[in-house]
Amino acid sequence: MSDLARQLDGYRLTTAEILYRLPDHPTLLQSYIWQDYDLAPRFPVLQKFLGFWETNLEGRLHEVRVGAVKLLKPADMRINTRIFTLH
Repeated sequence: MSDLARQLDGYRLTTAEILYRLPDHPTLLQSYIWQDYDLAPRFPVLQKFLGFWETNLEGRLHEVRVGAVKLLKPADMRINTRIFTLH
């Protein structure tokens, strides 16, 4: 499915900052940025990715921060009251 078709179906551009700890350095937090189109507020694509992370990767999750924004929105309309002429 194309990105435009996904946006028309209600998907939003979703960014997640994932903080995790590596087994060999448990006192340090590492950061990973994940970005994809997903459906808010349940975020099934992100949930699937985090499930994969927990089962297949060694880094233990510490915190996940999520932000999502709709890219296709109704256009904002402004009325211009001045006209300038350039020659």
